[in-house]
Amino acid sequence: MQDIDAIRLNFSADSLFLLNICLAIIMFGIALEIRFEDFKIILKNPKPAVLGLFSQFLLLPFLTYILITILEPQPSIALGMILVAACPGGNISNFMSHLGRANAALSVGLTSVATFLSLIMTPLNFKLYGSLYEPTASLLNQIQLDFWDVSKTVFLIILAPLAIGLWVQYRFPKTAKKMAPYFRIGSILLFIGFVLIAFKNNFQVFLDHIHLVLALVFFHNLIALVSGYAVGVLGGLETRDRRTLAIETGIQNSGLGLVLIFAFFEGLGGMAMVAAWWGIWHIISGLALAGYWSQKPTEALGLKEQSS
Repeated sequence: MQDIDAIRLNFSADSLFLLNICLAIIMFGIALEIRFEDFKIILKNPKPAVLGLFSQFLLLPFLTYILITILEPQPSIALGMILVAACPGGNISNFMSHLGRANAALSVGLTSVATFLSLIMTPLNFKLYGSLYEPTASLLNQIQLDFWDVSKTVFLIILAPLAIGLWVQYRFPKTAKKMAPYFRIGSILLFIGFVLIAFKNNFQVFLDHIHLVLALVFFHNLIALVSGYAVGVLGGLETRDRRTLAIETGIQNSGLGLVLIFAFFEGLGGMAMVAAWWGIWHIISGLALAGYWSQKPTEALGLKEQSS
């Protein structure tokens, strides 16, 4: 069996273009549900949002670095873990926050702000921690990744469709409200299709190597969920906000990770395996957690609720 660090998945330019379109549609759908009132809520009570951004862009990448230095996975797998941790929150986090009786308005606001910040923070965190860990630093030196090329790609496939969606939501609010539920449900199906596109010509490679990332992704995702909740606890947030921070930190935009992997790393095996399996697993773990929380009203935890 070929070393996973030497594998380059078979991926055509047409498939990459299709992946970009899929991700742009997902981001457009997110924008349809963004309300300016959500930003006002954050401005009136910025503490949960600041803690959420800290958990997502500072704590999770650092904990990921600690995890890979302890477990020492193969370099391409480690680089995939770093990239996933550097990505902003995933769009299905808003649905999961609503399902899990978390603070849905905070979730939407955090997803929106994090997506805009990802233009800088995603390439910055990826470059920083990828360079700190010697095995992944060697890979980065071979590939000679350019910070501004990554930022430009993030802008085109994330921020541009988000801006268009915001414009549609502002100019045609009734239409946007009708369209949003279809995009919300369709985003999960679209991501599954997203992964199938990425692996349609590489299914045997996926089967041969998936065992290398199963446990790593499980623990990585668990750390993300727990650390997000812990930040909320240590920050003295109410239960609904703690749940939101857990979901926003544990649900990452691995679709963006896949696009960057195929655009800049020629489908490097370990990276693609991590991003693809994370994208599937965080749907399972997120829905399971949200489903559990949906049966546990926050009042039952003995905490006084505040209005959001």
